Amino acid sequence: MVNNEPPTPAQIEHPAPVGHEVIQSYLKTLDSSPGVYRMLDRESRVLYVGKARNLRARVSNYARASGHSARIARMISMTASMMFLTTRTETEALLLEQNLIKQLKPKFNVLLRDDKSFPNILVTGDHPFAQIKKHRGAKKQKGAYYGPFASAGAVNRTLNQLQKVFLLRNCTDSMFESRTRPCLLYQIKRCSGPCVGLISETDYGQSVKDAERFLTGKSTDIQAKLATQMQEASEAMEFERAAAVRDRIRAMTQVQSAQGINPRGVTEADIVALHMDSGQACVQVFFIRANQNWGNRDFYPRVGADVDAAEVLEAFLGQFYDTKEPPRQLILSNEIENPDLMAEALTQKLGRKVELLVPQRGEKAELVDSALRNARESLARKMAESATQAKLLRGLADAFELPEPPARIEVYDNSHIQGTNAVGAMIVAGPDGFMKNSYRKFNIRGDDLTPGDDFGMMKEVLHRRFKRLLSEDPDRAKGMWPDLLLIDGGAGQVSAVAQIMAEHGVEDIPMVGVAKGVDRDAGKEEFHRVGQRPFALRHNDPVLYFVQRMRDEAHRFAIGTHRAKRAKSNMKNPLDDIPGVGASRKRALLAHFGSAKAVSRANLADLKAVDGVSEGLAQKVYDFFHDQ
Repeated sequence: MVNNEPPTPAQIEHPAPVGHEVIQSYLKTLDSSPGVYRMLDRESRVLYVGKARNLRARVSNYARASGHSARIARMISMTASMMFLTTRTETEALLLEQNLIKQLKPKFNVLLRDDKSFPNILVTGDHPFAQIKKHRGAKKQKGAYYGPFASAGAVNRTLNQLQKVFLLRNCTDSMFESRTRPCLLYQIKRCSGPCVGLISETDYGQSVKDAERFLTGKSTDIQAKLATQMQEASEAMEFERAAAVRDRIRAMTQVQSAQGINPRGVTEADIVALHMDSGQACVQVFFIRANQNWGNRDFYPRVGADVDAAEVLEAFLGQFYDTKEPPRQLILSNEIENPDLMAEALTQKLGRKVELLVPQRGEKAELVDSALRNARESLARKMAESATQAKLLRGLADAFELPEPPARIEVYDNSHIQGTNAVGAMIVAGPDGFMKNSYRKFNIRGDDLTPGDDFGMMKEVLHRRFKRLLSEDPDRAKGMWPDLLLIDGGAGQVSAVAQIMAEHGVEDIPMVGVAKGVDRDAGKEEFHRVGQRPFALRHNDPVLYFVQRMRDEAHRFAIGTHRAKRAKSNMKNPLDDIPGVGASRKRALLAHFGSAKAVSRANLADLKAVDGVSEGLAQKVYDFFHDQ
């Protein structure tokens, strides 16, 4: 239930009062229920979200005039109103608190800023010949999931070696159904060729079971079985088969050695270590599954100068596992404020017991020490990079005559080949470097654009960008608006963008076009601004290198997006668009004619001669190509 007192007439006429006296006024309406509270400023922006076992007792602490840390005192001094939501249990309050923190991003809360999903390995369960592949996101597809892995690179390396060991397919079901001869992966001994019947369903199923046993840590008997097969092949003087099995054993050994630290006494756990220094924090997470280290990732939550380690680590755990499945054990470097409550909340989420441990000795303590060392080194690098980045942003403000260093720089570029598969790209940089979760790509839609019209493409991209900004954040309160625009191009592109911004009534954002000089050499860039003469920076200026890096990153992202779009269009088979032509009919047509182009040129009588193609379907195929 939400307890909010409506504003009085006096509050409407005069600015809302703030401070501990405002908080004191809520005590008479609160009881001892557990719940979540929000503290808001005069503009109703959320300053802080907290949970409480007893709402009245917790709020009474804030109502005191003294005895607070500097951060809490400042927060209280800005509080003009509060909101409350009661819950049945403190566990529910903890879960709701973390949800609200992630949604509202309050100024005074510890906030996990990088919350991407982690990749898994999926062995599909909806096909007689299972596919093994990388998976990220919701686990909706039927099959067995193994992970999480710390990065896509860790998954790709493991998949690469697993293909060598177990020879499982990674092609899509549609490609599997359309094959008439083995693909290249079969030729290089990365697949057993189930698509064309080179392995029975029973034998392939056994390989799938072996792969799943390996991914759950049961690899010793698999290696022993392969060793026996190699010995039998050698004794039968089948040396080629023996060499193939030897290569599979070697690939399995490489997977195990690539896992790094492989603890014997820890089957399934996340190692979570926190290091704090000068008001900044780094949390290092190691993922241990099946007694194997599946990689590590570092995080840099937003913290205040006077926040203690217990509060930071508890906030991190609540937000990190809000959208992720926790393991059976969390091995921590520090105690948290409410370990029993957190364990209960995660157990409730997982549906099985979750333990929180802070080891003092033994193998688990050694794992924590390793994670702590990584956290300490990562934070030192991050702080050094942040100091350099801050200096570069100040230099950029001086070079482009900005009122202050920009907190958000948006860089735009286009990519196409003679107007085809045209895409626009936006990358974002700020005090923490490139903000990759804010990158955006734009499929150029303009049907009236002349192929290769870079000005028109840039105008379309910026029109869509600012139309969305004005719709989603008209008050510029969510941090989505740029402080500086960098455009890849010269005076023409700058003029085109300025026209679009004027149409949207946005004329207070600085904009600079980055054009290569006369010889189009890096280091001779010219900078263009509306109504001003072009200028250049000295050749060895660090700010010039900074701008070049941002422009090159935008170019890389645009090129990559364009290539992906082009590859997708090149892979598209026209037979997929014909109603009534499924996988088996498509395979029959391709087997008979050899290619989709040959099918398009075939006459009606030849189409009718294909096995499995009826007279009516032959007419549909013929009409599809000849009507077009």
